[in-house]
Amino acid sequence: MAGYQYLSDTDVSRLREWHRWLNDKAGRADRARLRRAVEPMDVMPTPAFIRFLKDMPERWQKDEQIRIEDAALVATVIAHVKTDNTSKTIDVDNIEAMDISFARSLAMPRERGGRPPLSELRFFQLQKSRDTAEFYRRIVRALALLDGRANIASLANDLLHWQREMRTIPARDPQERLAVRWAIDYYAVLPD
Repeated sequence: MAGYQYLSDTDVSRLREWHRWLNDKAGRADRARLRRAVEPMDVMPTPAFIRFLKDMPERWQKDEQIRIEDAALVATVIAHVKTDNTSKTIDVDNIEAMDISFARSLAMPRERGGRPPLSELRFFQLQKSRDTAEFYRRIVRALALLDGRANIASLANDLLHWQREMRTIPARDPQERLAVRWAIDYYAVLPD
């Protein structure tokens, strides 16, 4: 199931460094510019986006797997993340700690017995987004419901996966499709 991993360790490290800088005083102006975008394509001709590309590994500018429009989606969405949620959860089957995926965090209630941040209806609508602009609006809304807390590595990888599926035929193996992976993660922790 490694076919849906688009980010290398270097990508994740640089993305997290950029996110920390974005939340520092020096990066706040760029963060504001990126957050004001109505859709990801709006940021392409801005200094904030060019700075993002320079901070990422070179392949973000030259690789066919990560196109410039993909990078714009990642930059604009990650600008809405206030806190990189690097919390772990225990995988009972494998008895190991795993990062909490973005989809899983959408279903995890903040307090015991509470409601999930993203309702099943909104989760379904997010998955059925027809284009990048609609997907962007719904992801930003989901992040607001999470109070800006998300695992940046998981979220960025899922954004790239979504973009790839919009351009190509979905994977033959259903478990390598983003909607299936998200559903498995979301419903695994959704309270009864």
